[in-house]
Amino acid sequence: MNHSIYTAEKATHLKVVAAGLLAGIAIVAATLSVRFAESELSPLSARHVHQAHLVQTPTEMAQR
Repeated sequence: MNHSIYTAEKATHLKVVAAGLLAGIAIVAATLSVRFAESELSPLSARHVHQAHLVQTPTEMAQR
């Protein structure tokens, strides 16, 4: 059995590449499914929690 990636056969390299590709696809699929499942965290449907207070600027105060 050969334990070096440098002297491995072509079939071994293909197995490593295929495993990496499948792992990458699985990670992307899981990320997208979680992202689309949590629509309440979408910035388009976000609700305002804090309403800004009206602040008088110095120019408005000087006009009085």
